[in-house]
Amino acid sequence: MGSSSKRQTTMAKIARERALQEKRERKQQKKDARKQAAADERAGLTAEAGETGEGEGEAAASDVPAEEQAAS
Repeated sequence: MGSSSKRQTTMAKIARERALQEKRERKQQKKDARKQAAADERAGLTAEAGETGEGEGEAAASDVPAEEQAAS
C-alpha cells in the first residue's frame, strides 16, 4: 500500500502558487478600480446634469406668458 508519510511541497511549487495568487489579487484590484471609475464617472455625469439645471430653464420660460417674454 501507500506510504503513510506526507509528500513535501517543494519551494518552487510554493513560489509558483504564491505568484499565481498575487497575480489574481492584482487582477481583481484592477477590475475593482475599473468598476469604481465607471461608477464615479456615472455619478459625476448625473451630478453635473443636476448642477447645470438642464431642463429647468425651459420649464420656467414656459410658465411666463408669451407677452411678458416678448417684452423682456
